[in-house]
Amino acid sequence: MPTNNSPRLSEGKAVRFVVVTGLSGAGKSAAIRALEDLGYLCVDNLPAVLIPTLANLAAGQGSLYDAVAVVVDVRDRLFFDQFTNVFDSLKSRRELSTWLIFLEASDAALVRRFSETRRPHPLAPTGSVIEGILAERRRLTKIKDMADRVLDTSNFTVHELRSAFGELFEGRDNNRSLTVTLLSFGYKYGLPPELDLLFDFRCLPNPRFVTELEDLTGHHAAVRDYVLKAETTPPFVAMTTDWLRFAIPKYQKEGKSYLTIGVGCTGGRHRSVAIAEYLKDQLTDITGVFWRVKHRDVSLQV
Repeated sequence: MPTNNSPRLSEGKAVRFVVVTGLSGAGKSAAIRALEDLGYLCVDNLPAVLIPTLANLAAGQGSLYDAVAVVVDVRDRLFFDQFTNVFDSLKSRRELSTWLIFLEASDAALVRRFSETRRPHPLAPTGSVIEGILAERRRLTKIKDMADRVLDTSNFTVHELRSAFGELFEGRDNNRSLTVTLLSFGYKYGLPPELDLLFDFRCLPNPRFVTELEDLTGHHAAVRDYVLKAETTPPFVAMTTDWLRFAIPKYQKEGKSYLTIGVGCTGGRHRSVAIAEYLKDQLTDITGVFWRVKHRDVSLQV
């Protein structure tokens, strides 16, 4: 867990420069992906000697980057010889807000992870994994003591690790949102391959069989009224919105960035279009969601 005596990562205008290191198998690759999702420019497995070069680019005049993250570890053969001096030089630079995040895990968790991936330990390529783990743990003691945060990932899932980084970088994470796309479509043209969730509205009355409505689409008020005011529509839509109000925050908590919800009817021109637009209007008050509505088949001939 985070050390108790470390300040929050909430600096001013200096470029935030985050260095992630720690034990092999502790989740550094997952951590850098989490930071990338938070908007950081990320570099994995950068030799320690090149860190100042990246820092110069990030802090240079006209730089477009306000947050940079880099993973360095024992894959760099000169890591133990160079890292301490390199990091001390970064900490002394006023134009950078430099932080060191150290990831660790229990011996049992690390052995299990190496067993699952069937990869050798970088410090024991021909020996046992536990030998490499113990050797690396000993050699990283000084660097661990330098860290602004120490995270024990022994019992973390990938989603929990991502949430941990969201909490560490609180100011940036609060601006993140889940993008939800309501995608109307017609079953007669096939299911959209990108769907995460699917709702079938073919059981509602079909304007296609009403002479004055068949050439219109769900964008027209007459079609919307016909669909939304049908006897079976209000309870069906109410159950759908209640379920989505329950589920969407769960997807947010799991760290999902994009969610595509299929809203289907037979041809994708009438019912699905009207319902997709209606659902968006009903659900826009869910916190932290950016809503999009797309109509795949609305322009196709019936």
